[in-house]
Amino acid sequence: MASTGSPFDIPFDKLPNPKQVWVGSPGSHEEGLGKLALLTPQVVAQAASAEIKTGRRVTMGWEMTKLDFPNLNRQPCQHQIVPLLGGIAFDDIYSMNPQQSSQWDGLRHFSQTVPGQSQRVFYGGTTSQEINDRGNDRIGLQHWAQEGIAGRGVLIDYASWAEKRGLKYTTFSTHQVRLQDLLEIAKECNITFQKGDILFVRIGVIKEWDTIMTTAQKQEYSDNQNPEHAGVEATTAVLRWIWDTGFSAIAGDAISWEVYPPQNPDIFLHEYIIAGWGMPIGELFDLEALARTCEELHRWTFFVASTPFNMPGGVSSPPNMMAIF
Repeated sequence: MASTGSPFDIPFDKLPNPKQVWVGSPGSHEEGLGKLALLTPQVVAQAASAEIKTGRRVTMGWEMTKLDFPNLNRQPCQHQIVPLLGGIAFDDIYSMNPQQSSQWDGLRHFSQTVPGQSQRVFYGGTTSQEINDRGNDRIGLQHWAQEGIAGRGVLIDYASWAEKRGLKYTTFSTHQVRLQDLLEIAKECNITFQKGDILFVRIGVIKEWDTIMTTAQKQEYSDNQNPEHAGVEATTAVLRWIWDTGFSAIAGDAISWEVYPPQNPDIFLHEYIIAGWGMPIGELFDLEALARTCEELHRWTFFVASTPFNMPGGVSSPPNMMAIF
């Protein structure tokens, strides 16, 4: 990557502390943007010019009621339709946790440990006390909402790749997507990554939930106090690759993007990527139609645009994301 003086351009192995690349003064818009600062007008314009060719559009929001058997004490989405003006019109009322469907993990979602400190902190050193203070909107979703998330998207379709090789697994296990697999798929698809890319990894959660799992299996998952989620392996090599490639955000159809629970107790990707780098992690994106379109067009890059909720101090949000080919 060409150097601009930004900490985001320093190679991973030369970072003073790769677990804390905190940019911007506390409470600033720069801090709130985090690694989305890579999506400059020039980067977005170049992505639009290069990727929008056919006008075909695919959205990535899973139906909001599909994860109807929640885990981790979360609640399923509730939707009420209520009459207005005596029934000549209607409104609707949503009661929802964005984590129960397609969502961006915002910077307030996950914290990290700090050596020598008993209290975990969020990006920039933000504390739990600041987040619990509803008068404080530091590192809230409003920073992402003001400009949206737009740029060049890249799909690594691990699920299709594994199926073609006869590799069988359930996404409700600790099956790990290895870095070498991601690189092999990228090579096979002739993908050349660019700074600012938004990376999507499909492992097949949505397909398994919608077409394979029985009601009893879904209930068993909901009741499991120690759930297992397949995902990308958590290693220093993966961190180095994500950082040095220059991704601005990562997303996928996995429940936690990375394998959960962590197989290496010393590395939890969320601690680095969200709390350390200010990078969005998208989870439970519906990538089924996207994968079919990529296969049909024989191209795995596209333009994407996402408009997170404009909620001051918000923690997470539906992505409201569209890919345009």
